[in-house]
Amino acid sequence: MAQSAAPASSSSATPAVTPISLKAIAPWAVFFGILMLVLLYFVGAEQGATSVISGKDVHEWVHDGRHLLGFPCH
Repeated sequence: MAQSAAPASSSSATPAVTPISLKAIAPWAVFFGILMLVLLYFVGAEQGATSVISGKDVHEWVHDGRHLLGFPCH
């Protein structure tokens, strides 16, 4: 019981926080923005006259998400 649970050094060395530049974030933000727009298209509009994929497979895959987001589909 002679050992303590606390570390021997009492100095708390916290690493310096460096900000991330906008140039490093911009490509990822554009990529995820385009990805979200594509997903929104498939959930919200992939049926009818603007259909990219024929058939009702995509509609059935995203049917519940369509209702959850407030898109009418019937």
